Amino acid sequence: MATGTGTTAQSITGLEFQPDWVWIKSRSFANNHHLFDSIRGVNKILRSSTNDIEETISGVMSAFNSDGFTVQEAGGNNATNDDGSTFVAWNWKAGGSASSNSDGSITSSVSANTSAGFSIVGYTGNGTGGATVGHGLGVAPKFIITKQRSTSGHHWRTYHASIGATKSLYLDLNNAQTGTDAGFMNNTEPTSTVFSIGTDTNINENGETHIAYCFSEVAGYSKFGSYTGNGSTDGPFVYTGFRPAFLIIKRTSGVEQWAISDNKRSPENSVIKYSVANASDAEAGSGNHFEVDYLSNGFKLREDGDIQNINNSQYIYLAFAESPFKYARAR
Repeated sequence: MATGTGTTAQSITGLEFQPDWVWIKSRSFANNHHLFDSIRGVNKILRSSTNDIEETISGVMSAFNSDGFTVQEAGGNNATNDDGSTFVAWNWKAGGSASSNSDGSITSSVSANTSAGFSIVGYTGNGTGGATVGHGLGVAPKFIITKQRSTSGHHWRTYHASIGATKSLYLDLNNAQTGTDAGFMNNTEPTSTVFSIGTDTNINENGETHIAYCFSEVAGYSKFGSYTGNGSTDGPFVYTGFRPAFLIIKRTSGVEQWAISDNKRSPENSVIKYSVANASDAEAGSGNHFEVDYLSNGFKLREDGDIQNINNSQYIYLAFAESPFKYARAR
């Protein structure tokens, strides 16, 4: 979390690693989510809350540094460092500079961190159903976010193992899961080396550039699963095997938003502050039908609202701890 300084470049430090993927959202005012990564380049912006084309603006994200990143207000864009406004940033470490990967029928550029179960994958579509793309994780991913970068009007399509490769959810929309759709992932589950893509231009437009963020589970650090709501303020307990630091929840069977919460904006239970991945809204808090307890081995729902706990409705989630236990540094 940080407060913007305006046009003056501001270095955000304390991550203890150089990030390869930075996701920034304004907290105190409405603006789009801004996503940056090391494969596309520091000046390339994608926005999860829209289906806009990738935009290039120099200086909005100035650098990925050894201990964080640098932002400023540049090119008329105040989404990362507006003077006096508050922001939140979520950061992941991949593998640094990308390497060529020929595991799939489409050669990809991959930056992979197998220890953390995260890779960034760049590729050019060929429009062919059943094409495959190498992801570099060494195990099958449980969650994949994809975006066509180079032409306008293309949605963010996502794969989650709990609903399978025949369906998807759109990160930039509050849609329900769709029916069987071979155009997305060719109705084929990811393997330890590749994910499959269909003919949908959101994920495989011929000659156009695409980006994919791929996640596999790491015991004690990340968990990607689902639960069924009970419509009660004494909601379900969901076991993850660790205390969450970051949590995304999305209802699969209804048109509910993607709710993002974390332990920095809500350092104590109950966790009530959240942002919406598919909307530009400012941060929401008390009275917005979102309340979760982060527990030592999972999380428990404390609200009966649509966004997290409708009776008999399925929800998917993405949960991360601060650091994998087996890779954590001693204090």
